[in-house]
Amino acid sequence: MNEAIRPGSDNPLQAQAGPELSVIVPTFNERDNVTVLYRRLEAVLANVAWEVVFVDDNSPDGTWDVVRALAQQDSRVRCIRRIGRRGLSGACIEGILASSAPFVAVIDADLQHDETQLPKMLLLLASDEADLVVGSRYIEGYKSEGFNKQRAGASALATEFARKMLRVEIADPMSGFFMIRRDRFEQLAPKLSVHGFKILLDVVATAHGGLRAVEIPYTFGARQHGESKLDSMVALDFLGLVLAKLSNDIVSLRFILFAMVGGIGLVVHLTTLFIGLQLFKVPFAEAQAAGAIVAMTSNFILNNFLTYRDQRLKGFALLRGLIAFYIVCSVGLLANVGVAFSVYDQEPIWWLAGMAGALMGVVWNYAMSGLFVWRKK
Repeated sequence: MNEAIRPGSDNPLQAQAGPELSVIVPTFNERDNVTVLYRRLEAVLANVAWEVVFVDDNSPDGTWDVVRALAQQDSRVRCIRRIGRRGLSGACIEGILASSAPFVAVIDADLQHDETQLPKMLLLLASDEADLVVGSRYIEGYKSEGFNKQRAGASALATEFARKMLRVEIADPMSGFFMIRRDRFEQLAPKLSVHGFKILLDVVATAHGGLRAVEIPYTFGARQHGESKLDSMVALDFLGLVLAKLSNDIVSLRFILFAMVGGIGLVVHLTTLFIGLQLFKVPFAEAQAAGAIVAMTSNFILNNFLTYRDQRLKGFALLRGLIAFYIVCSVGLLANVGVAFSVYDQEPIWWLAGMAGALMGVVWNYAMSGLFVWRKK
């Protein structure tokens, strides 16, 4: 008869005390950096019970394989390999929720954040002086070795915009280097967006001033290996996040991006409708249908590139996705043409009728796209 193993000093399998600090490191193509970062953490956290959780978005360079090799040598190292989803915010959320320590830090794998500040950040949280400690670029003592002027200017502009629009109090809500109490993060997690790159801004905005925050300066280092993951699409992610928070999360960041693409599609639709009516002299119903099809195609391409880029379709899946997009939106297309034709019949103003029809299927298209086109595997 098997007996349950009970905790006790005579139990050889008794669990040891868990880590005090979990360090979350989102990665993508950072195989040359992860071992260096691990060695640095090992040195600076010598007197701390810690673990490091690398959350890798299925890096083509095999970053996850390097991390697993480290984990074979040190049980404090863990690897979460994500397949079919991308994005820094989502990676951070998954990593934090999969960790076990009462305090969690987020740090980039590119070696530009100053890991020597981690003990100081931990002391501030453990002594209950703060709920959140931020490595800030906008307070006295900050130094930069790897932030070019163009990127610094764009970041400063976005920071000021976010602070005023969302009324956040901290100087650097765009920082990617911070530490937070796990229990406070757990309270906020259900309202956070898994899309985008600005997880700290999301946390602070969602907390509505409910976090005691302390900011400390650090030295921003030069990237040693690899390339920055930031691109022009991050600006739209940022704008979408701000709009989502302004709406008190009534609408999601993804829906806002989908709506932005829809706005572009509306312009495409009306342009095609105008060309059909004025240049080719085709009947309104046919011109409206052509405008809808062209707009649907452009919307699919843009949504695949932007809104659903963490689930981006490629190769044959791209063609299959386009066909599925046409099919699931066919009901919206019928409603589109029907409503537009009805409006045009009552009041022959081509742009008003076209807009009425185009707006008809927005919610349907969004819901069906998530279910059947860019569905998670």
